[in-house]
Amino acid sequence: MREKLAEVEAEHAKAIAGGGPQKLQRHKDRGKLTARERIELLVDEDTPFLELCPLAAWGSDYQVGASIVVGIGTVQGVECLIVANDPTVRGGSSNPWTLRKTTRANEIAMRNQLPVISLVESGGADLPSQKEVFVPGGQLFRDLTRASAAGIPTLAIVFGNSTAGGAYIPGMSDYTVLVRDRAKVFLGGPPLVKMATGEDSDDEELGGGEMHARSSGLADYLAEDEQDALRIGRRIVRRLNWRKQGPAPRAQVREPAYPAEDLLGIVPADLKAPFDPRDVIARIVDGSEFDEFKPRYGPSLVTGWAELHGYPVGILANAQGVLFSAESQKAAQFIQLANRADTPLLFLHNTTGYMVGSAYEQGGIIKHGAMMINAVSNSTVPHLSVLLGASYGAGHYGMCGRAYDPRFLFSWPSAKSAVMGPKQLAGVVSIVARAAAEAKGDTYDEAADADMRAAIENQIEAESLPLFLSGRIYDDGVIDPRDTRTVLGLCLSAIHTAPVAGTTNFGVFRM
Repeated sequence: MREKLAEVEAEHAKAIAGGGPQKLQRHKDRGKLTARERIELLVDEDTPFLELCPLAAWGSDYQVGASIVVGIGTVQGVECLIVANDPTVRGGSSNPWTLRKTTRANEIAMRNQLPVISLVESGGADLPSQKEVFVPGGQLFRDLTRASAAGIPTLAIVFGNSTAGGAYIPGMSDYTVLVRDRAKVFLGGPPLVKMATGEDSDDEELGGGEMHARSSGLADYLAEDEQDALRIGRRIVRRLNWRKQGPAPRAQVREPAYPAEDLLGIVPADLKAPFDPRDVIARIVDGSEFDEFKPRYGPSLVTGWAELHGYPVGILANAQGVLFSAESQKAAQFIQLANRADTPLLFLHNTTGYMVGSAYEQGGIIKHGAMMINAVSNSTVPHLSVLLGASYGAGHYGMCGRAYDPRFLFSWPSAKSAVMGPKQLAGVVSIVARAAAEAKGDTYDEAADADMRAAIENQIEAESLPLFLSGRIYDDGVIDPRDTRTVLGLCLSAIHTAPVAGTTNFGVFRM
């Protein structure tokens, strides 16, 4: 696990490095703060910042991190969704992965009703990739206006260029702060204006902070420098009178009875080897207290009640990997009970999927698996998912994978996720190819089969790893197992900014 963590940290370091030492130094020589320095000054002192999707764009042609930093931080006691352009990466311009990452951030803000603070310094769309950015990019502006319409405050602090599409971020935010002599907010800069209209103009006339404060009215506040802008931003949040709508946590919280350090050694290197998820639960929940539900029925799925940082949670955790009919029925009942009790659900993944075979098909595994997926799909209490080990096939869906809209989803470095395991997938392709050859009366090439299987196994193995999945924003980050309790606690606190309510309205359960 330590080796896997070192790999993740090395990739995260690339995101922190931004555009590299030279561009970072040039940025600092201009007297500017980096994106992460701006965030550090914005959030309350000695409070955590939960960075989300830090490995976005990993494995692509773009910089790891996608030229933007997003996450949840506390500002004047208010949990906010913070989005900060990294101007050291191509001037903070937006590429396709920037768009996907920001869209995910806006979704988190909307569903959890978190005020949005945009720390803006962006040249707009990365023009060489405009064909992938321009059309879907309008959603970012739509999201801001929809948040405002939903009563979620939005604030833009502009530190430098905010041009073209980037100009609409302050233009569509509830509050704007522009830095004097630094902020440049315009739809078209001097060259474009010259080409379009023949007019000669300069940056300040077109979009300077002083002009927007005195003439256009775009600037609600004019800051003297970056630190002053962040101070003003904090004061704006202070005056929002923002209150959480979900129930408060228990006042007295007990730490787990077992050390978090143990979490490094619980998941075996070989995911085919089973482990007991109760060992994980005992190290993340309050007082290590877990009231197990139906412990003798469907034992491959552990279900039960606990508290985490004072918040009640219902937990579903895979024990032996495979989901049978009993486990599926047990999960559906448990999810219904959690909705009756308005209790958030935590899914701990280590599943190879639903059981296959004639006996299980005849026993109704399809309708029972569908029952579990029905319950997950229609549950309205907040869901959290953590991929500990395997998360394969429809088991990934039943355990609330990304497509089922968990409020947050994180992976351990040990996690793997795909339609099935690499060997199984390669074997299926081999069997189908062999049958096709036999049907034609051809001789099957065993050597070519071995090469094909090896190639497929290597491909699926690479595409199952957490770095690959996190790069595509299929999770919200790869986390150190020892940080699981803290990360989930921060997420639960953010979730409770919005009301927490269950439902009794599920689809038809096929019995």
